[in-house]
Amino acid sequence: MQLSHGGETSPTGAPVAHWSVEQVLALAPDAASRKAGTRLGAAGPWSGTGCDATGAVWGLCKGGGSTPYRTVVDTTGPAYACSCPSRKFPCKHALGLLLLQASDDAAFRPAEPADWAEEWLAGRRARAARESSPAAGGDSARGPADPVAARKRAERRAERVTGGAQELEQRLADLLRGGLAATDRSGYGLWEETAARMVDAQAPGLAARVRELGAITGSGAGWPVRLLEECALLHLLDTAWLGRDRLPDPLAATVRTRVGLPISAEGPPVRDHWLVLAQYDTPDGKIVTRRIWLYGRGSGRTALLLSFGAAGRSPAQALPVGATIDAELTPYPGGGQLRAELGEQFGTTAASGPPPGIAAAAAPAVYGNALREDPWLEAWPVTLRDVIPVPSKDGWQLADAHAGAQADSTADEPADGPADARTGSALPIAPAALSRPGLWKLVALSGGGPVTVFGEIGHRGFDPFAAWDPGEGEEGAGTTSGSVVQLV
Repeated sequence: MQLSHGGETSPTGAPVAHWSVEQVLALAPDAASRKAGTRLGAAGPWSGTGCDATGAVWGLCKGGGSTPYRTVVDTTGPAYACSCPSRKFPCKHALGLLLLQASDDAAFRPAEPADWAEEWLAGRRARAARESSPAAGGDSARGPADPVAARKRAERRAERVTGGAQELEQRLADLLRGGLAATDRSGYGLWEETAARMVDAQAPGLAARVRELGAITGSGAGWPVRLLEECALLHLLDTAWLGRDRLPDPLAATVRTRVGLPISAEGPPVRDHWLVLAQYDTPDGKIVTRRIWLYGRGSGRTALLLSFGAAGRSPAQALPVGATIDAELTPYPGGGQLRAELGEQFGTTAASGPPPGIAAAAAPAVYGNALREDPWLEAWPVTLRDVIPVPSKDGWQLADAHAGAQADSTADEPADGPADARTGSALPIAPAALSRPGLWKLVALSGGGPVTVFGEIGHRGFDPFAAWDPGEGEEGAGTTSGSVVQLV
């Protein structure tokens, strides 16, 4: 029997929430898996299905051979195992099993796990025990790494990065001396050769920014202005690295992250009930990056989980959008950093409504404040309340539902006063979102009425990731169903 699994270590004995169909589909690694899993979300191909109080579900799925596939899911992880040869996590059988449970809970009778399912579940519990107990052979039982050797390696790498930053500063000076308008004649080779030098200097963050410069050249009207802006940000990062000893500790940590030095999560873990706001994948060459946004109900903190998948494989970490998990997160250092590492999970609670939101007019100031902590920040997460998607001359925008009343109440005031409130209370939707099907989901969900939307605001506009039904109130408003629509 071939078993494969992904996800985090199992939590212990907490109540397990019931997943919705949309939450299950949000776990699919790609559209093909989503379609195939939907076909298996009926009772026909399944037999021997069951569930238990710990959040495990299992079943046998009839396939093309004489032996059915054995599929088991630990919904508290979530984590998946299946005897099929698929390398996707979750595979179509795991998706089908969860979809069957979401649509027909009666198909799963409470029982003790089948022997083959119990074998895998017991293995997960054993691994979790080893990781949490140094005496049982966890990572800390091997003892800390040699601190002297580690410091010397870090110093050697810092020297190489410094050499790369100095060389990049010279190249930027030569570029500006020769004039930006002439760079389109050099082709992409100029940028790729410079990026390769930054890779040699072990500064992948600088290399990635140099490659982005190459994509700007000749990208349309006004490209020299955009190129100058990005060169200025790259120069700022260079000089920040060269003068990092004079920076405040949080900003220095941000600079180290931006140039590409590895950094570990540190500090005391934060336990909270974390609402899963959004989950989406971004291809980056041969690597797929998965971003999962969380909101802490008690702490009011927003956190970002990152996981990565190699060529042909989706990232293992996946959480159902709209669910709330009781878990610990360990934050990463750095000014304005939201990234965290998922630690021990204690269970999944019932879904609830969206997090508290702000008015559309207040969002740019939130992004501006975040830029003080991290000047290289492309966007910042915000939840907008009571906004309506409306078409504009250049695409779509999210308008404050209450701006009309405010404008009407000030109609007799001068034209340069608050009477312009309606225009000032709308955010343009970012160009990247205009071509996605999620935009039309958002428009259909709104139906011309106000909705709550979570996404990122940046210098190109607002990129929506998730929205809540207009009937859903904010946290503490008395609603608990938490009907969320994924927009990415």
